[in-house]
Amino acid sequence: MTFFVIPRVPLLCLLIFLNVSSASKVNSSNNSFKSRSMPLINGTLQDEHKEQIQSYSFTLVVPLVCLFAFFIGLPSNLLAFWVLLFRTKKHPSTILLINLTICDLLLLLVLPFRIIYHFLGNNWTFGEPFCRVVIGLLYGNMYGSVVCLALIAVDRYIALVHPFGAKMFRSNKNSVCMSVLVWIVVLAAVVPLLASQQSYKIIDLPLTTCHDALPKEQQEKYFLPYFAVLFSICFLLPLLVVLFCYSAVLHTLMAEGQRFAHAIRVTVLMLMVFVVCLLPCNILMLLHYSNSAFDLYVPYQIALSFSTFNSCFDPFIFYYVSKDFRKKLWEALRCSGSDSESSSESRTKITLLSKMSRTEGAA
Repeated sequence: MTFFVIPRVPLLCLLIFLNVSSASKVNSSNNSFKSRSMPLINGTLQDEHKEQIQSYSFTLVVPLVCLFAFFIGLPSNLLAFWVLLFRTKKHPSTILLINLTICDLLLLLVLPFRIIYHFLGNNWTFGEPFCRVVIGLLYGNMYGSVVCLALIAVDRYIALVHPFGAKMFRSNKNSVCMSVLVWIVVLAAVVPLLASQQSYKIIDLPLTTCHDALPKEQQEKYFLPYFAVLFSICFLLPLLVVLFCYSAVLHTLMAEGQRFAHAIRVTVLMLMVFVVCLLPCNILMLLHYSNSAFDLYVPYQIALSFSTFNSCFDPFIFYYVSKDFRKKLWEALRCSGSDSESSSESRTKITLLSKMSRTEGAA
């Protein structure tokens, strides 16, 4: 029964988003704007923000979660990417899955720098340009993967709910066009972050933060509109698409009975992972903006670190759960193993032949 409650989630997000929009207008008129990041005023932080930026939640929990996500997500995505690219026929769904894997890999590859930053007590040591790149890739590929997941949901909706129209709409050309759309979204998300300063030195602390402490005026005029648009276009809209498509897919599969029990379980798992991993950090971001009575930036950062688990779960849900994919992976590993064995055997034969020739020459 809980599945039928999930479609109410976008309505909750929309109500909070409208509350944020109205609150931001009121706050801008009475100069009580609620900062998204910790507000930096003349290079200093308020006492409560100093405590937050040096808290164990920020300097221990967040990097440990990211570290766990990195060590699970990187090898599983690299292996999946290798099989998809070199051992799988290029179908429309395969092209979308390759792009999803690239988004996940790019996100995971910037995590070590964030992990080091948090373990050093939120002290950025890699310079301003690289801070922009890391933050841009973090948010760009996180929301790029969300758009990619929505397009995969559309692809599966067409294939299962409208199988007769699938031949018309599902093609490699259309999948390539949708993939281009994903990277346009990533680029649009990255450019504003690359164009603005992200690292600032805290005068009364021996720290240089990366995106966590920004001038209040910059946040109000630049980052509030940016993240509001990013949320509405790159999360709320894909969330509606994912919920609609997978609801229709589940309805179609359930009508077929037990024959598709495995597909039903996998579809529910896809939906739950999407909601559980990505919804909390976006809701906390909106609540942090909408209610000036609570400072939710640290909980938001913890939820943001947990959202990286979506990149860990993607390969297991979309690839390794498939018997066909596991078979291709096993064949690929066996093939590479046999190739290495044959190459070692050939090297052994060459060595023996050379020894025999030297022995015969001496005789």
